[in-house]
Amino acid sequence: MPSSTNFSKSSPQVRPASSRKIKEPALKHFLDLSDAGGNAIATMLADAQDRKAARKDWPKGRADADEPLAGHVLGMIFEKNSTRTRVSFDIAMRQLGGTALILDSGTTQLGRGESIADTARVLSRMVDAIMIRTDDHAKAQELAHYADVPVINGLTDRSHPCQIVADLLSIVEHGKALPGLELAWLGDGNNVLHSILEAAGLFKFNVRVGTPQGYEPDAEFVKAARESGANVTLTQDADEAARDADIIVTDTWVSMGQQHAHNKLAAMAPFQVDRALMSVARADAKFLHCLPAHVGDEVTDEVFEGAQSIVFDEAENRIHAQKSILLWCFERLGQAG
Repeated sequence: MPSSTNFSKSSPQVRPASSRKIKEPALKHFLDLSDAGGNAIATMLADAQDRKAARKDWPKGRADADEPLAGHVLGMIFEKNSTRTRVSFDIAMRQLGGTALILDSGTTQLGRGESIADTARVLSRMVDAIMIRTDDHAKAQELAHYADVPVINGLTDRSHPCQIVADLLSIVEHGKALPGLELAWLGDGNNVLHSILEAAGLFKFNVRVGTPQGYEPDAEFVKAARESGANVTLTQDADEAARDADIIVTDTWVSMGQQHAHNKLAAMAPFQVDRALMSVARADAKFLHCLPAHVGDEVTDEVFEGAQSIVFDEAENRIHAQKSILLWCFERLGQAG
């Protein structure tokens, strides 16, 4: 009678097949604010404040005490130019103990026609998360569909959620409560405004949108904000938008790659944020701009450099906000350093 088979330590162990399929946990992508929801974003804001305070006077490249993402790598895909998104995500990963690498369409196979789907599947085997900054929102959605790691929207033509988490952080830091906040938007109804409207619905604050006719935000975002409890006013009167506002926000009038700039600039001129417009807002109102700014177009130098402007606090807060977004994606949110 043959003896039973012996397996050495190096031999593969054969296990009986299980009839029960293990359900993989859903990936936590961050393509829009609604992917996380109001409670998670509120936790992000608290976490960002705690981590920022714990680092006071530290060198920028020093890791947080707990290094929650040690050993993790963020792959960053850039199909549009960037300063704040590029640097802030890189520094965010360093401060969380991880690393980041940059890929752009000019030096990767994306620029030669490799599909988003194939790129997603390859990068999923090489990095722990992917951030994409691109034009078409459908590209970010396709990347998330095929990726096996979290995907973060660093900007698309539809929305800019990472910027708005930083904006909310800046607003809260300057003593403004989000519920009931009166926020005025002046200028183009663009991707940044779309994410502000989404935030308004999540946190129940009000938005008065001052835009020229034909440049209103996507009706989908207006409808969703209103249905979620935000009061959204659309007006072609800049003073009406700004009156008694707690926060005034604008952005560049002509985004990268947009055509017909001359006609658009002419239409936008009445919506420039100047001292007269700031004077109809509340006395302690703050001015936000996601940058880069075209001073002299959408905002005057007097406002941009003035005491009510918090644009550079806002820019710095991209680091702290994105650290908490990354931790949410990795299900480690709330671990204060």
